Formats: sequence, C-alpha cells, structure tokens
Amino acid sequence: MRYFPRRGLNVPVITTVDEDGRVIAEDQRRVIRHVLQSGQGGRGADVIFANGTTGEWNHLSNAQRQRLMEIAVDEVKSVNRQAAAGSGERQPVEIWLGVNGGARAELLANLDAAIRLGADAAVIAPLAIDDLDEAEIMRFFRREINDLIEASPATLPVFLYDNADINAAGRYKLQAHIRTRVVRELSRLPWVCGIKVSASRRVLDNYTRAALHFKQPGEFGIYVGNANLIFDWFLPQRGWLPPRHLPIGVVAGPANVFPREWQKAWRVCWCGDEELMLEYRRLAADFERLTLFHGAGQANQYTGKMVACLKTALEMEGLITSDQVAPGTPPLSKAERARFRRGYDELKDMLRQRIDPRWQTAGAPTTATGLPQKATGAS
Repeated sequence: MRYFPRRGLNVPVITTVDEDGRVIAEDQRRVIRHVLQSGQGGRGADVIFANGTTGEWNHLSNAQRQRLMEIAVDEVKSVNRQAAAGSGERQPVEIWLGVNGGARAELLANLDAAIRLGADAAVIAPLAIDDLDEAEIMRFFRREINDLIEASPATLPVFLYDNADINAAGRYKLQAHIRTRVVRELSRLPWVCGIKVSASRRVLDNYTRAALHFKQPGEFGIYVGNANLIFDWFLPQRGWLPPRHLPIGVVAGPANVFPREWQKAWRVCWCGDEELMLEYRRLAADFERLTLFHGAGQANQYTGKMVACLKTALEMEGLITSDQVAPGTPPLSKAERARFRRGYDELKDMLRQRIDPRWQTAGAPTTATGLPQKATGAS
C-alpha cells in the first residue's frame, strides 16, 4: 500500500438535520462547499471529515450515518471533478468518513459502505465501540476489519480516533485514551495510516513516539484534535529540537465557519511565524469564548454547545436553513442564541479589520446543482 497521509487542515463538518434527525441533503452540500471554499477561490479545507463527533455521529441513526456518507463523498468528488476540469482551484481534497456505529456490526457495515463509496479514508474510534472490550481491540482489527479491507478491490486507509468524550458508556473508566502500546501494535497493519487525537499535549507526545516503531517517516500521520494546541506545539523555542515525528495536520471544528482563517492559522504555525501565530491564537480564543456557556457559579464548566453554536453561525451566514441539532446534542437556549448572535456579529466585524482579505472566508456558495441558498426538505 502506497499512501501518505494528507497534510494540513482537516475539518470535521457538522451534520445538518431536521427535527426528526434526518440529514438535509442540500444544506449538507452547501456546508461542504463552504468549508472547501469551492467556487470562491479555494483556500479552505485539505480534508473533509464527515460523520465525526462534530457531525453528531453518536446521535444519528445508522441509516442517516450512511446517508450522510453518501452525500459527503458525492459532493467532494463533484468539487474535485470541477477542479480537474480547470476551475483554477488548488489540488483535490480528500474525503474521510467516520465509520463508528453503536456496535461492531454497524462499524463493519459502515466501513463496507465507505469502501463501496470510494472514500479516501475511514476513521475508527476503538474505545467508542459499545460491544468491544479493550482486550479485544487488537483481534478485532487484525481479523474482522483486516478481512473486510483485504477483500476490497483497493485498500482503504484507516485512521484511529482518540477522544475520551465519546468512549463507550461504562467502559474504559480508568483508561480514557488508547494505550500507547495498542497504537504501536495497530500501526503494524499496512492500512492503519495515522491517528486523530483530541487530548492533551502529553498524550500527543506519547503517540508520536509509538508511531516510529513500525512506519517509515511520512507513512503515519498524527493530527491535533484540540485545535488550539497548534499555537503551543509549533511555537519556536530557542535552543529546542523538535521531536522526530511532528503532527502533520489540525482537526478544527470552528473551521466549519472560518475555513480560510483556520487554513491560514495552520500555515503560520507550520512555518513558525510567531507574530501571526499570536494574532490567530487570539482570534481562535475569541470564538471559543463565544461557545462556552456557563450557569451561575459554573465559570469554568464547559456545556458542550460548540456544535449548536457552529450551526447558528452557519444559519446566520445563509448556508443552512435551520440550526437544529440532533436529538441528544445540547441546544442553545433562546437567551444563549441571542447572546451568541451578537457576539458573532462583533467577531466578524473585528475579523474584517484584522485579517488579510485573502484569508477571510468568502460568503455562501450555491450547490453543484445550482440551487439557491435556501434548501428544500430533508433527505
């Protein structure tokens, strides 16, 4: 297998749903084109990641997960065909699909669907599989997943996903993250090509060392899932030698709203531009503050409403018809929505004054079918 993980900005796209939790197809297509800045000159995501945590995979039915996968692959392929036809946009982007379901059987069905759809990669969170004990992880990957991938016409790259927030209920209470030795052993599989890590700097450091055992340089990619960590990780330090295996990308949920700004943030971090790193760190922190809603006496408690805020912002931009979240995702209250809308407008005004116009996210595009800004109906 000859595959080198894609570097750069990896955007876990939101999933647009109606009140019944069904994917709204045209809204979803517009969000994908917005994140890619398709038809606007590009400079958006390098990778679209559909059916992830920001996409509320664990609050969708499996039928809707697979419908989302179909829409995402089709739309990204459409954008890439347009690029190849001479639209002037940059190199084709990749489409990665989260294939987790409630149990092993759903994961295998979703992985099979990802292979049939022609996705560029699949993403699996081992600790989020309800009926898989930690001791069974290696056997499940080496046998059931490997058999499915080996039977396919072309090998599908797979990325691991480490995020304690989605671990299976009642499991792994003492082990919030995938053990380093498990990552090291899984990296022996030729189709395991990297890991997305929503964790601390220390956990990231452990995985960088584990990846060096069975992969050559460039064959195993590590992606920073807590996006704001890149401003610390890549900050130049005098007399400091970087580790041998640096992260090659960032997974940024806020890039659903600000794809160009996060693309530029990644670039300035990678090249070590300290002045611009500080500027983009401030902007990222300003947006994060808008999404942290607290109750009385809970000044440091995060309420998990980032997804709801992203959807409200995209609705304000005319990209989606509703900021409806999937059942089980914390929604914004009326007061929180009003507060967020005011703060978002203020942030947009500040961005226009402080960011190079070339790196300011362009407005809402139409879909490949040329439909107007407002979509009609759910899929």
